[in-house]
Amino acid sequence: MTRQTIGLFPLVLLTVAFGMAQAKPNFSGTWKVNMAKSDFGALPAPDSRTDKIMHEDPDLKVHVAQISQMGEINYDAVYTTDGKESTNSINGNVFKSTVKWDGDDLSLDTKGSFNGNDVTIKDRWTLSEDGKTITVQRHFSSTMGETDQKVVFEKQ
Repeated sequence: MTRQTIGLFPLVLLTVAFGMAQAKPNFSGTWKVNMAKSDFGALPAPDSRTDKIMHEDPDLKVHVAQISQMGEINYDAVYTTDGKESTNSINGNVFKSTVKWDGDDLSLDTKGSFNGNDVTIKDRWTLSEDGKTITVQRHFSSTMGETDQKVVFEKQ
């Protein structure tokens, strides 16, 4: 190797490492909750839930289809992963959220009101290395109390 080649080698390594460090997980796909692997804390588990996620960073769109003892709920939510506030309506209830990257995880902070109760939801989304599982660690706070959840979604 020449001195010129040797001098370029660290620069090439740095460029490759920087490029790899910048790649963020893509949460796109159709995801179904695995009830056996999930823990809904003090809240009742849904009968089923499927989320369709379209993620083209910084745009994040989620369509939720859930069936529970309260009936069927379908809604769309739109976020950006740059920390800007997003406003979404779920069954007539308005929620304001901020979403930002925390390493390779997404951190979602949501505030709103549901059936007259103020609610704060803090989510941390983690995508498995094989891209087949999303684990959501969730903390609910409301005027009725607090609970933690672990919701495991599997790619369909």
